[in-house]
Amino acid sequence: MIHPEFNYALFFDLTPDLLCIAGFDGFFKKVNPAVTQVLGYSFEELYSRPINEFVHPEDKSTTSQVRDQLHKSKPLLNFENRYLTKNGEIVWLSWTSMPVEDQQVVFAIAKNITHKKRLEADRNSLLAQLTRINDGLKQWTYTTSHDLRAPVNNLLSAFNLLDSGKITDPETLELVEILKKSGQNLKKTLNGYVDVLTERHESVAIREDVNLGNTLNMVLESISTLVSSSQAKIHTDLTQFEVVEFNRGLLESILLNLITNSIKYAKPGIAPEIHLETKLKSGKKQLVIRDNGIGIDLQEVGNRIFGLHQKFHGYSDSKGIGLYLVYNHVTQMGGKIEVESTVNEGTSFTITF
Repeated sequence: MIHPEFNYALFFDLTPDLLCIAGFDGFFKKVNPAVTQVLGYSFEELYSRPINEFVHPEDKSTTSQVRDQLHKSKPLLNFENRYLTKNGEIVWLSWTSMPVEDQQVVFAIAKNITHKKRLEADRNSLLAQLTRINDGLKQWTYTTSHDLRAPVNNLLSAFNLLDSGKITDPETLELVEILKKSGQNLKKTLNGYVDVLTERHESVAIREDVNLGNTLNMVLESISTLVSSSQAKIHTDLTQFEVVEFNRGLLESILLNLITNSIKYAKPGIAPEIHLETKLKSGKKQLVIRDNGIGIDLQEVGNRIFGLHQKFHGYSDSKGIGLYLVYNHVTQMGGKIEVESTVNEGTSFTITF
């Protein structure tokens, strides 16, 4: 039993998290000192201006949509947006809010996740850079090793056409033999490079029988906290087939990116629902992954949907890498991926193995 003299105000004032009570009219009614410390504004400044004035301009529209859902008595969990401090710095906050309709107020708590966002941005930037460097080096090595063989073969052909019987000078004959042998050794070396590159490439993407159900469970276990906090509902129907010949690591990456995207781009105030279903079409195995999220305007996006660094929703922490990786994983294994989407209704990806 809580002691009747317990000082609740002390808890409100001392907690490092940002606590606030906001009115349905869009103004702060009460905030704790952590809010003033993080944003740099005084209590008077925070109370005298609409909350939306403190929100980053690029996040105002999304924040307004979420606020409308709150006013319809829908709780908000783990909503992330950016605020601008008094000195112009960007602060990332993760909000959990509960509306109280009869009092026309919202009780909210936020955590400062700016450091986490910076780490994610650095990681995504490094991943994109490494991907570009790796692709460039691989392409350059293949091209160099392949293209150098043509002039070497041409040189060896010239030596074969040369009638060494007409060469009377022993030193010249010895020199010709040295050059011919050097050319043969160079050709052998270049062929070896191409073989090694091919073997290494194939070893990364080795094919094997992969159980979709087991792989999906592994992925969901790795993001169990995200699934739970977002209240996402995962529906599966793997009755048509459950085993596919693919690369286990690449399939895990595909499922991870598509599922986390469905959660990330859910409609504000609506729990994401994700359906995974296997199908057989014209003798080919297909995996369909669809959600009820905010969708994509495919007419506007066009063929940029799977491009590197292509972003379609204005989310500042989106780097346009996930779908690029998914597309490359699928096509690398000889498959095909198609997308259907309607704005505010959801998106469906069909992978044909």
